[in-house]
Amino acid sequence: MTESASPHISTPRITVLAVQPGDPPFRIVEIDREVASAATSVTDVLVAAASAGITVHDLDDPDVIRWVGGDKFTWRPRHKGRW
Repeated sequence: MTESASPHISTPRITVLAVQPGDPPFRIVEIDREVASAATSVTDVLVAAASAGITVHDLDDPDVIRWVGGDKFTWRPRHKGRW
């Protein structure tokens, strides 16, 4: 298999974890695999990144940021219901 045929697996410096219950709900932001801050909005994520010297140009770039348990629009806990 050639290098170009192998899958690309990125390891972004920023990881935003799933929404945690609270008032208000929040998401933990990890930078370089260490907890950097709690975020209640995308702005908080960008502030944490800037504090670490990281400029984010595209919040959807998987090489820059990884969203766990939702995307940049997910800031409330998901309710688990019966179907």
